[in-house]
Formats: sequence, structure tokens, C-alpha cells
Amino acid sequence: MCGIVGYVGPREAAGILVEGLRRLEYRGYDSAGIAVVNGNGLEIRKAAGKLSSLEQQLANAMPHGTIGIGHTRWATHGAPTTPNAHPHTDQNERIAVIHNGIIENAGSIRKMLEQRGHSFHSDTDTEVLVHLVGEFYQGSLEEAVATALREVDGAYGLAFISEDEPDVIVAARKGSPLLVGVGEGEYFIASDASPLLEHTRSVVYLDDGEMAILTRDGYRIRNLETDRIEKPVNQIEWDLAAVERGGYAHFMLKEIFEQPESLWNTLRGHLLEDEGTSRVTGLNLSDEQIKQLDRIVITACGTSWHSALIGEYMLEELARIPVEVEYASEFRYRNPVVDERTLVIGISQSGETADTLAAIREAKLRGARTIGLVNVVGSTIAREVDGGIYLHAGPEVGVASTKAFTSQVAALALVALRFARLRNLSILQGRDLIKHLQELPAHIQTILDKAPEIEALAERFVRAPNALFLGRGVNFPAALEGALKLKEISYIHAEGYPAAEMKHGPIALIDEMMPVVFLAPNDAVYQKVLSNMEEVRARGGKVIAIVNECDAEVERLANACMAIPVTHELLSPILTVIPLQLFAYYVAVRRGCNVDQPRNLAKSVTVE
Repeated sequence: MCGIVGYVGPREAAGILVEGLRRLEYRGYDSAGIAVVNGNGLEIRKAAGKLSSLEQQLANAMPHGTIGIGHTRWATHGAPTTPNAHPHTDQNERIAVIHNGIIENAGSIRKMLEQRGHSFHSDTDTEVLVHLVGEFYQGSLEEAVATALREVDGAYGLAFISEDEPDVIVAARKGSPLLVGVGEGEYFIASDASPLLEHTRSVVYLDDGEMAILTRDGYRIRNLETDRIEKPVNQIEWDLAAVERGGYAHFMLKEIFEQPESLWNTLRGHLLEDEGTSRVTGLNLSDEQIKQLDRIVITACGTSWHSALIGEYMLEELARIPVEVEYASEFRYRNPVVDERTLVIGISQSGETADTLAAIREAKLRGARTIGLVNVVGSTIAREVDGGIYLHAGPEVGVASTKAFTSQVAALALVALRFARLRNLSILQGRDLIKHLQELPAHIQTILDKAPEIEALAERFVRAPNALFLGRGVNFPAALEGALKLKEISYIHAEGYPAAEMKHGPIALIDEMMPVVFLAPNDAVYQKVLSNMEEVRARGGKVIAIVNECDAEVERLANACMAIPVTHELLSPILTVIPLQLFAYYVAVRRGCNVDQPRNLAKSVTVE
């Protein structure tokens, strides 16, 4: 959830660090800081607030030195203040560290160090850790870090430098992503690839329990016990343009408009039209293993949990397999019933979500087979599951997920189609679903072409204090997602409900100030949803209808109507969610909110 970048090489480090932090700010934006070894010691600059605050501080006095570390913070321990900003230093101010994660036993370590005469200047667990490293330091930063990490509990991605060893960065990872960038005569450490792309596409992914030691002459990987580890160098497939805004006002808007392409990239190469099925060999499940499954558990958080709910409808309807959707944060704490005939699917855009990773590990311990649906190649979940599907949606920088959601639903459709064709779905039904999947990118573009209409609609509801999103069947999860998008980025309180449940509580909230968004494609419950619209209209609520056709009856009931193309009923959430994403975006912009970096949120949640 925090951004980490480090550099050692022949060039001035500070500019590289600041530019890297700019590309990492989506991972944390409460405060930022850098530390550079300048020949006379450590030079540290940090500031609370956005990265721009640090840049202003550096404008007239950039630190000099060719080795350094930088950090953008998303607060866990301690408020977002300058004293709590990273980097932090040890008692003698000779060692600096940046940290993503939580040291769970920091309290007891702090007490021990205070008894030994240490004094602390922040509320963070990170400062406790670097003091512990300083306590163990006897001339080797590498060994001091390894010794200290054997004493701590928790999750971390870390990078250390020391003025006593001005050519060394020591990095370590446990439960928080970290990778080494391999350039020509220079080396990098980062929490993801985005700050490295203008310098190198060659990276080495660290696994839990591993350390990287970077010098001007090269790098090596080891564990905490000193064993050297040989790891492959991977090539990043996407380029720098993919993490630039490309003329759009915000990353979120860019990523919404990328969905025709990102969705097709998810489907590309997986559809076998003649056979009416999908090719998903990455699942590493044989036909016989699929047939023997008794049930499926899908585990995820946030937006990914909403896509999982849609996957439940798909898998049960098409493949007739019982499916349960679990919040990943609850899964491992409730003694879940899974065994070798259970398939556990973990969904995470980043592939690093701490709760989802923990749920997958728990499922594997209980004998279940696991697959992952992730967007980031080389991520921890991708490496630890038995098989899976990469979304290939491209990097998603906006904190509020958009294109990853539609790609997740498409990937779940591929899984459902494969399983269903092996169990009970006819070839004609399979071909029909494939036809509708192939049409989706063009249908999304049709909706995006109507963005000015949705922008005008948002202008009418920008001052609403609350909003209700209602859908039935497979569009109930889409209603949840629409509500989440609005509250994430506009700070308007919004809730999603099954439309028929409105009368069991939420109807008490409806008045002339309450917009109610209905997702009502022309499916089996269409007429039922129209009756729910009548109930809202009778109480003065403002109805916004997302339908396949703005007919006379809908226009009579709705204050605003948005028509979307017709598709297969199970695929309709991929289309109904697009106007909801745009609506949330335009409302947030009109309210002056920071769309790409909404308050209190971060892109990749790597702590519980």
C-alpha cells in the first residue's frame, strides 16, 4: 500500500527517486520522502501530504548522491505527519529505511529498546525496526538486517541504506511486493514495475523470506539464513505509455475508456468458437479433475468480491456447481469447510492483496486446489496458486478499479464456460455465449460514446447526500459495484441492494433528495424491477434507469434513462456497470474530489 523505490548506480539518485515516486503515488499519498547518501552522510527530505509537497521542498536544493531510497506512504501506524513520514533512521541516524507493511510486535520491541536508551521521534512501527537494525549493526548492514528480521513478526517490503556502506542497498520482503530492476550498470528496488519502465524492463521478483543486496557491481538474492538463491530475470511486457494518462484528465477516465481493448485482451486466444468452449490451460486442471469437483469457493475483497458474486451466478447457472463467495478477510478465521474436491478461486487485481493471499494459503493447507485471477504478472498470488488466468487488462493506476472489474467478470465467464461444457452445457449454448462475449468490446464502446449524456446526468445529482443502487439477479452485484464506485471517489453515501429487498428497510430513506439507480436490462425479472420503480416514484425518489430500451413505460417512471446494448443475461453486468463507472467519475469531478487518489484508500492493500 506504500510505494518503495531505490537506486544505486552512476547517476544522481534524487531525480530518479522523485520520478519513481510520481509513478508510485497511487500506492500511497499521505506523505513522501527520500534519503540519499551524499558523501558526508545521509541527507533526508520528507513532507506530509501529496508528493507535490516534497517536490516543492526539493525545488531549490536537490540532494546529491548516486545511491538512495524513496517512499510514498499510506498511513497504518501513526497519522500522516512529517515526523511519521519515511524514511526513518536508527538511533545514531546512520541507517535509513523505507517500509511497506506492519511490524506486529513493534510494541514489545519498542519497550525493549527504550530500556536500552533508545528514544523515538515518530509513532511508527518502522522507526522501531530501523532502531533494532542499528542495535545489531556491527559493520555489515546485510547481516544487521537479517538478524533484526529474524526477531520481528508481521509483513514488510523494506529497503535500507547506511552512510557507513555508501554503495549498498539491502531490501527484504515478507507479505508485501518487492522487485529488483536490472539495468545497464545500475540497479533498482521497487514495490512494483511502474517506476522502473523508463530505465529497464528486466526485473527479479522477490518471494517471502528473501533479501536482495544491491551494489554498483550487481545484485544477489539470499534468505535470512545467508543461503544464496538463484532467480530468473523476467521481462515486463508493457511500456511506459501504459502508465501515463495519455491526454485524459485522470487515470480513472483513461481506464474506463480502455475497456473495449482491455476486455478483448482478457478474452483473446481463449475462445474456441467451433467447439463452443474456452481454452484456459493455465488453470492446470484436467477434464477429469474438473468433473470431480464438488463445490467452488471464490474469495476476494472489494470490487473483486463483486466480480466473484457475478461468477457465482455464472458457474451455478452454466455448470451447475455449488458456489460460495467469501470475503477473503473472513475466510481463514472461520474454520472454512474445504477439501481436495473443493476448488478455491482467489481474485485480486494486484495479485498482492494480503487477505486474499492468506485465504488462498489457508485453502491449500486444507487440501483444496487453488486458482487465481490476477492482473499483475509475477505477483505473489500468481506464483503461489496451482493455476489461473492472467487478465492482461494492462496496468490499472486509478485507485477505484474499473477495467480490472470487467476483465475479472470476463475471465470468470471463461472458467464457467469451460466447466459447463465438460458437465452439462450443449455446444450450441456454448457457441451462443462465445458470440455474446465477442460482441462485448463493441457494446462497451457504444456506451462510452454516450459519455456526454452521462456527464450531463451527473450534473443533476451532484449534490445528492445519498444514493441507492438496485438490481436483481446477476445485476445485484453490479448495483453493489456502482454504489462502491460512487462512495469511493465522490464521498456520497451510497448503498447497493437487491431491488426486491428495498421494501425491507431502505425504502424508509427514499425522498425527493434520493437518487435511486435501477439496473433493469430486459431479462426474466424486468417487469418486477419496473414495479420497484413504481414504489420509488410513489415516494418522491428520483429514478435513474439503466435499461436495454428507453420505452414509454420506463420513460414514464424514470427521471433519467440510459439505454445499453442487449447481451447474454449472465454477461449484462459488464455493460450495466459502464454507465455507473462514468456516473461516479463525473459526479466526483463536479464535487472537486481527487478521483485517482480518494482519501483513505490505496490501490494495493497489503496489510490486514
